[in-house]
Amino acid sequence: MLLKNAHIINPADNLNELSDIRVENGMVAEISKNLFPLVDEEVIDLSGKVITPGLVDMHCHLREPGFESKETIKTGIQSALAGGYTAICPMANTSPVVDNLMTLKYTFDRAQEAEEIGFYPICALSIGLKGQNLVNMSELKDNGAVAFSDDGKPLENLKLYRVALEYADSLGALIISHSEDSSLASGGVINEGAASTRLGLQGISDLAESVAVARELEVLRYSGGKLHFAHISTKRSIELIRQAKKDGLNVTCETAPHYFSLCDEDIKTFEAKFKMNPPLRSREDKEAVIEGLQDGTIDVIATDHAPHTLEEKLMPIQKAPMGIVGFETSLGLCITNLVDGGYLTLSQVIEKLSLNPSRILNIKQGNIKIGEPANLTVVDPDVEWIVDASKFKSKCKISPFDGKKLRGRVLAVVVNGKYKEIQ
Repeated sequence: MLLKNAHIINPADNLNELSDIRVENGMVAEISKNLFPLVDEEVIDLSGKVITPGLVDMHCHLREPGFESKETIKTGIQSALAGGYTAICPMANTSPVVDNLMTLKYTFDRAQEAEEIGFYPICALSIGLKGQNLVNMSELKDNGAVAFSDDGKPLENLKLYRVALEYADSLGALIISHSEDSSLASGGVINEGAASTRLGLQGISDLAESVAVARELEVLRYSGGKLHFAHISTKRSIELIRQAKKDGLNVTCETAPHYFSLCDEDIKTFEAKFKMNPPLRSREDKEAVIEGLQDGTIDVIATDHAPHTLEEKLMPIQKAPMGIVGFETSLGLCITNLVDGGYLTLSQVIEKLSLNPSRILNIKQGNIKIGEPANLTVVDPDVEWIVDASKFKSKCKISPFDGKKLRGRVLAVVVNGKYKEIQ
């Protein structure tokens, strides 16, 4: 297969130019200008389009096993591919929890039955997400777990946290933190501020996040190891992580597109489509997230794709579950709000959507390299489109971005050399 006349963006080697890519036997065989077709070779003209390394989402929730009414591994993978993702890392907060070999194998088997994608599970850090006893990290890592996290719940037992960091360090494993002080966040619905006051809703202070980040950084400073912070949303958290990096701590972090696309001022009604955890923060926090992306404090943009049923998200906002879908709007939000906003180049966006998560997780993704599997995303960077949540591949058909105009749309993905158009 020969992909012709595309603009290739590959942050790993700073490639950013018109070129062709030849794919043979699932691998990238050649990258060069003006490649001539071989006999009987399929040629796909991608003039005016952009090819990037396949997008990698290091934080999503596929809900299976246990919550298949919200999403299944199959529908989650379909949604991810539609958003340009060729590799995904599902979190472990299912039922049963992915904290043992049997459940881990089940997720691999279900992914195998679905459409082809890079599937890299993140296992629980504590057994049953109860924060009392650690999982067998060594065994799970040897069988395909790429990281460990109790995401969905904070691990607030700092003694266990210290042991976990030391144990993970001995294995070369990564811990991903859901940083939240549950006592400060308890009962909250949206961010504590003018919007929560106006709507009469109990707020979640930004202190709930920054206090947890601060204490976990202190444990990391003492124990050593490496730590990745999920869904960072506040100015103070970003300041703490920025300083920790300057101090030489082995720490990385991510944010999600909704934290640089929206803020709590956008919540005008009691609609639960605006309810997620962490909540949409203040305008000042939103600006700090963008600054953190610009200066490299924030390494990764992950979706935190967290689907629920329509019935659940149509409940009163106080009772509705937290979480929104993210796969199918992620790239468009990045281009519209970060590239068009003049904050990042498209290459810098792709670095945070593909290369950086691959490096942090130590997986063979995020690079267009001769001799390695062809995992690519094909994008029309100029097309404008209106988000229509009713047409999502995900089971969840509700989004805070429904009806929004975005620029930049995924046209196709290449997964292990197989070209798949996105309808």
